[in-house]
Amino acid sequence: MERSLVLVKPDGVQRGLVGEVISRLERRGLRLVAAKFMWVPKDLAEKHYAEHLGKNFYPGLIEYITSAPVMAMVWEGPRAVLLVRQTVGKTDPLEAAPGSIRHDFGLVKGRNLIHASDDQPGSAEREVSLWFKPEELVTWSRELDRWLME
Repeated sequence: MERSLVLVKPDGVQRGLVGEVISRLERRGLRLVAAKFMWVPKDLAEKHYAEHLGKNFYPGLIEYITSAPVMAMVWEGPRAVLLVRQTVGKTDPLEAAPGSIRHDFGLVKGRNLIHASDDQPGSAEREVSLWFKPEELVTWSRELDRWLME
């Protein structure tokens, strides 16, 4: 069972799309195991985007993610990282598949509504541990799971 971090970023929150994101991930069959609505502290933003340190867009990323509240969540399921990324769509809404969140609601790359862990080894685990303490992750099962998973 995998876990993936999902952030509804400030533009998604401001546009009232938190419920839409949750609904799409639930309908996909993924299980929500942690969630919190929060302002992102600058130090967390810097750790989250550390791989972009030194790039020309880094200061704008930090300013943006700390500019308004985000909805931080952890979703769980078999191949959760790839399933979440497919549901979210490619970073650029113009390249995102029809039916994905970014395609359906995004206009430009810099305001693409949502963050999802990438499929690099260890990325999802690192991100989940940055945003959530172990005791904030809820282990549970649904009766529906037996109809969704082998």
